[in-house]
Amino acid sequence: MGLASKGAAPDCHVSRKNDHLDIVLDQRRALARTRTGLDGYRFEHCALPELDLDAISLETRFLGRDLKAPFLISSMTGGALRAKGINRHLAEAAQALRIAIAVGSQRVALETAADHGLTRDLRKRAPDVPILANLGAAQLRSGGVQLALRAVQMIDADALIIHLNPLQEAVQAGGDRDWRGVLVALETLARQSRTPIVVKEVGAGLSAEVARQLVEAGVAVIDVAGAGGTSWAAVESERAPTLRDRAVASAFANWGIPTAEALVAVRQCLPTVPLIASGGVRDGIDAAKAIALGADLIGQAASVLNSAVESTESVIEHFEVMAQQLRIACFCTGSGDLAALRQARLVRQREPGSIEAA
Repeated sequence: MGLASKGAAPDCHVSRKNDHLDIVLDQRRALARTRTGLDGYRFEHCALPELDLDAISLETRFLGRDLKAPFLISSMTGGALRAKGINRHLAEAAQALRIAIAVGSQRVALETAADHGLTRDLRKRAPDVPILANLGAAQLRSGGVQLALRAVQMIDADALIIHLNPLQEAVQAGGDRDWRGVLVALETLARQSRTPIVVKEVGAGLSAEVARQLVEAGVAVIDVAGAGGTSWAAVESERAPTLRDRAVASAFANWGIPTAEALVAVRQCLPTVPLIASGGVRDGIDAAKAIALGADLIGQAASVLNSAVESTESVIEHFEVMAQQLRIACFCTGSGDLAALRQARLVRQREPGSIEAA
C-alpha cells in the first residue's frame, strides 16, 4: 500500500493505513473503473479431457520452496493495529495451504516501536512457505536501502517486494512527489541484498519497458499488478481532505495498464523472468487465463481481505475455492498440470462476433 510523505508523524501513518483498510474493505469505494482485460479471453473447451480431475496437479516452485498451488497472498496491510490479527490469519492460512504470502508495507513497523505483527512470529506460523517483505520505492532514495534490508530481517523473509506507487503518491495529500533516483537506489539494493528483489506496481500496471529496466537493474521477479482491481487513486479520492483534492484523484480512477495487457507485454519482453499476475484477479478462471498468458504466480489482496479480517479458516476456504476453480479450468482444457495449462488454447474476442487465437 502507499506511503505518506517524509517527516509525517507515525500516528498519521497509522491513521492513513486504517483509512485504507476501511475503504478497501468496501470495494464499492475502491474498485477501478477500468477492467483487467481478462474477460476478453476465453479457453477453448475440451469435451474429452481424458484426465482424472482429482489427479490434476497445481504444484509449482517459487523462491526455492514448493507450493501446492500457484497463489500469492498479496500485500494488503501496513501499520494499522488490526493488521496484527490479519497478518496472523494470512500466515496461518498460507502455511496450511502451502502458498506464498507477502506482507504490507513495513515502513511504520521499521520507524516506530509498534510492529503490528510484522515480526518473526510470521515465520513461526508459516515456516515452509515463501514470505515476502515489503517497502515502498520512494523510501529507497534517502538511506532507504538499509531500511529495506532491515525489512527482510524483521520477518525472516525469502524475498523483498519494492512497491511502485507513483500515481497514489501524486494524488495523496502530502505524498512523495520526488521520484528521482529510484532506479539507481533499486540497483544499489539489488547488489547489496542477499535475497531476491521483487518489484510490483499497486494497481496501475507495469509496462514492458519499465519491467526491462527493473530486470537490468537486478530485480529478480516482476509483479505486473495491473489495473482492474483496487484503484489507489479511487482510495485516495475517498479520503481526500478537500473537494479539490478529491476531484484531482477521482479523475485517475481508471488510469493504468489493464492486468492482461501488462502481463502479455511483459512476458513477450522478458520470456524467462518469473512473473506474478495481480490486479483484479477474481477467481480461479481468471487465474487460469493469467497463467496461460504467461504468469507463474497469481496474486490476490483486496478480494481476500474480508476473509482475512474474519479468521484463518475463512482465508483457507477462499483459496480452496480458487484452487478448485483453477483445477476445473485445467480439466476442461485437457491440462494435467500448470505446464500443460500454459499450452492450452486461449482465444481473444476483440469485438462481438470477432474471435482470434491469443
